[in-house]
Amino acid sequence: MIARLQALEDEFKSELEESSAKDAVLSLKTKYLGRKGLFAALLKEIPTLAPEDRGAAGKAINILKRKIEEELDSRIETISKTERLQELSSESIDVTLPGRIAVSSGRLHPTTMIMDEIEDIFLGLGFDIAEGPELESDYYNFEALNIPKDHPAREMQDTFYIDEEHLLRTHTSPVQIHVMENSPPPLRVIAPGAVYRRDSDVTHTPMFHQVEGFMVDRGVTFADLKGLLTLFLQRLFGKKTPVRFRPSFFPFTEPSAEVDIGCVICRSKDSACRVCKGTGWLEILGSGLIHPRVFESVNYDSTEFTGFAFGLGIERIAMLKYGIDDIRLFYENDLDFLTQF
Repeated sequence: MIARLQALEDEFKSELEESSAKDAVLSLKTKYLGRKGLFAALLKEIPTLAPEDRGAAGKAINILKRKIEEELDSRIETISKTERLQELSSESIDVTLPGRIAVSSGRLHPTTMIMDEIEDIFLGLGFDIAEGPELESDYYNFEALNIPKDHPAREMQDTFYIDEEHLLRTHTSPVQIHVMENSPPPLRVIAPGAVYRRDSDVTHTPMFHQVEGFMVDRGVTFADLKGLLTLFLQRLFGKKTPVRFRPSFFPFTEPSAEVDIGCVICRSKDSACRVCKGTGWLEILGSGLIHPRVFESVNYDSTEFTGFAFGLGIERIAMLKYGIDDIRLFYENDLDFLTQF
């Protein structure tokens, strides 16, 4: 058996030396290692040997089989690499040639640009960024924010209900509740994200973006709110932008205020301005001191802590900064529109 194996190895080496093509090497592999190959035949002969010779013969056959298998695999890998290099060489590209077509670079969406700018301003003022689910429960979206089921303020928001207890959030204010439930004061947080309402025209869409902001600590006053929002709006629209606060009503804040800025289109100088309708002012966001009942829903002591909250629409800001007169342009993916920014 040993002599036969030596002869088989010599025959294999001779045939492998003459096989330079991949197909020829694969044929050798089938000849020697296939199910009906030479080694399979040798293994079938082992039972015919004397019992004392079977172990040594089987071991010798398997050693030579592994050796031949390794040599075949090595030769196939070498041939494959050579063929690949030849293929790459024949298909080489001259990277110094000019391109055949102009490829335009990508741009950030104006909504993303405004969102990033707002986040940068508040991060610089020591605020953290929080996120929350877009599919909310009625409790977090309304009740915990002092808007019970029979509250008339619910009529101010046309809501997408999934069922009686779940809905697509109508504002990012529920994030305020989630954060306060899980974190003790002091807090400085903004919560940007998508919100949903059943409304669609040139200034409203069923899905848009908001930023909710709030601060909770001991001794927080309306003066802190006014100072922060004035600083924020003047960083966003320019240092000379006039800012004013008007009394308003929101269920989750008391007292509440609407915040206006001087018209960024006519600079308060055109009585025929279509954007500010000649008033010289533009409503920009809502704000106020957090209502004690909101603190009750998160187990904060309203005699110890106070805070303020505010919310603004991202698309609204973008429309004013970039002079866009139709909110639907943000969602039409018109490249002529998007490449302006």
